[in-house]
Amino acid sequence: MTTANEGATAPPAKLNGKVIAISIGAALGGFLFGFDSSVINGAVDAISEEFALNDAVTGFVVASALLGCAVGAWFAGTIADKYGRIRVMVISAMLFFLSAFGSAFAFGVLDLTLWRIVGGLAIGAASVIAPAYIAEVAPSAFRGRLGSLQQMAIVLGIFAALLSDEMIATGADGAANEWWLGLDAWRWMFLMAAIPAVIYGLAALRLPESPRYLVGKGRLDEAAVVLRSFTGTSDVDTKIHDIKVTLGEDSKRSLADLKGSTLGLKPIVWTGILLSVFQQFVGINVIFYYSTTLWQSVGFDESEAFTTSTITSVTNIIVTIIAIMLVDKIGRRLLLLIGSVGMTFSLGLMAFAFSTGTLDSEGNAILSDNWALTALIGANAFVVFFGATWGPVVWVLLGEMFPNRIRATALAVAAAAQWLANWAITMTFPIFAGIGLTFAYGFYASMALLSLFFVFFRVPETKGMELEEMSSDVLVKRGKFVHPDGDVIEG
Repeated sequence: MTTANEGATAPPAKLNGKVIAISIGAALGGFLFGFDSSVINGAVDAISEEFALNDAVTGFVVASALLGCAVGAWFAGTIADKYGRIRVMVISAMLFFLSAFGSAFAFGVLDLTLWRIVGGLAIGAASVIAPAYIAEVAPSAFRGRLGSLQQMAIVLGIFAALLSDEMIATGADGAANEWWLGLDAWRWMFLMAAIPAVIYGLAALRLPESPRYLVGKGRLDEAAVVLRSFTGTSDVDTKIHDIKVTLGEDSKRSLADLKGSTLGLKPIVWTGILLSVFQQFVGINVIFYYSTTLWQSVGFDESEAFTTSTITSVTNIIVTIIAIMLVDKIGRRLLLLIGSVGMTFSLGLMAFAFSTGTLDSEGNAILSDNWALTALIGANAFVVFFGATWGPVVWVLLGEMFPNRIRATALAVAAAAQWLANWAITMTFPIFAGIGLTFAYGFYASMALLSLFFVFFRVPETKGMELEEMSSDVLVKRGKFVHPDGDVIEG
């Protein structure tokens, strides 16, 4: 039995500047992912007013992009295995661009929903391809840090969207008012997404293809160049041999490769799916999609609510930097466990704070100054714990934990599950809030608590392991990769 790191090529002693550059280029998809999914934050009330929508329809419009995300993620793996990682990035950029213009010039709720779904297709594909690509080009010793660039790009995109929304709404004296060229401010909010879409598309065209994809297609000379020049691999021939072995025979990749004995799927695939679901069921996107509306409900006016949401986003950026510094030092599992504990307590604090509130004539929660501050502290503490742990670490794990042969398809299934979970949480928040914010945040707190036990028993530690060491026949027991013969693979 060969344990991890036996016979593996030695990782480079320091990080190659070229691999940082191409990882940033791939992570630009994460920026658009964050921007496009969060830009509706500042527009949601204006859209509801423009088209006279009730809470249920408003929730569907907000969440409609997430349905596209699930579809885009589902097919991205198959397309990436057939045509390459770079082509998926270019297609995503084109869809982002079309969605920006279509949403900006929507004449009704139906076509706005359609264009949001188109944007969702792009987000879903980008959410799969960026972590897969970065994991496949990054040296194992630095893969956590480089993989975390995906989450950094996402939170920067969220921040840029919130800042853009605030500037536009301030300039127009409200998101529902006209701004430039006779267009309402909320329409300009969507239009701004076209700028990063163009940048992403141009950047993707300059990236080298993934060496794992190139080896799978028999383009060994090209793979050798990428491994040597970008990832800093010294023994290229051995690395290519290892990749060929783990890819198996050159047959068509499909979802059938994911079949296993546990409810029809391999155990490691279920681990990826549940990681994705828990990441969303703690309610993180409620903070970003509805943060402006949420803080208006506790006494902030529109301008103050925008500012509060932007501060929350900046906090997310800072803690993501902390995660990048820690993920390759203390490992993925410990960060997730810390995050689960912190999120449980902070969400519980929010639930308790809102339990002290009263309702006005329109059904909005009214908190005293002290409890409003407590709720704000709880929300930002939640963002800190999520942003330093579950936000980046889940994407790192999804990019690296699956074997070479099934990585793209398994990641696609896990990401599709994540987007469906995101859709469910986003759609149900107005309903949960109607029952009471105490109920809503109490539910998210219970999910955070469950995630603690899930990580302890089912999530492996992948720090320092080569991608070629992730075997398709492993089980996961208390955080260790375990072969059916009982031997533990140490990372």
